[in-house]
Amino acid sequence: MNVVSVMAHQDDELMCLGTMLKMKARGDRLHFICLTGGEMGMVKHPEMSSKEASECRKKEMEALANEAGGSYQCLGFEDEFLFDGKEVRLALIDALRRTKADVIFTHYLVDYNLDHMRVNRLVRQCAMQMAFPMIKTAAPPVEGFPAVFLVEPADGFEFEPSHWVDIDDVMAEKMRLAKLHQSQDEAFKSAFGNDYGIKEWAGKISGFRGRQCGCSHAEAFVPMRTRGFVKGFQVLP
Repeated sequence: MNVVSVMAHQDDELMCLGTMLKMKARGDRLHFICLTGGEMGMVKHPEMSSKEASECRKKEMEALANEAGGSYQCLGFEDEFLFDGKEVRLALIDALRRTKADVIFTHYLVDYNLDHMRVNRLVRQCAMQMAFPMIKTAAPPVEGFPAVFLVEPADGFEFEPSHWVDIDDVMAEKMRLAKLHQSQDEAFKSAFGNDYGIKEWAGKISGFRGRQCGCSHAEAFVPMRTRGFVKGFQVLP
């Protein structure tokens, strides 16, 4: 299958990266889509121009995608000012068509960041419309609808998972890849202290979810409960 992370920012994929690595191991193909350039994430380097900041985030995400064996598309909309509209919908429909998405991971419907919440709503619409022949993009329409799963939001508010994936066997690789987001590792340490970087953040969450399902580390999800996106067969590993 074609497995696609559709997120607002570079590093948001960490809440599903372990599961994606397990899916790759069984033969699935990985793709990463970010809707914004992530330029507002450079809290340690406020002197950077938006162009420089987005280029830094792009290089970090490209490195992760390459080492994970996947493709990466950045749609380049303005970070922290993502709004719904025809331009962004057509761009996302085209990007999803290019991946021929069978499975999508995206943000939960409630989150601390409105860019995240808007991506959730955009996926709800665009994952359906990627099959519509009357909507024209450079990439042709696809057949059928993907399965869509929502990842854990920051601090888990209003999130009660229904699916858990044991990621013990890929946890070391997930942590290695997480460190490729060097700018965000610095941002976490700036906000929470030098002993709490991006690895510690991701590890703490997966450790909690692992305890819930009887393993050391897990990722948790809920399906997007929309006609066509819920499947009657096992999708997750």
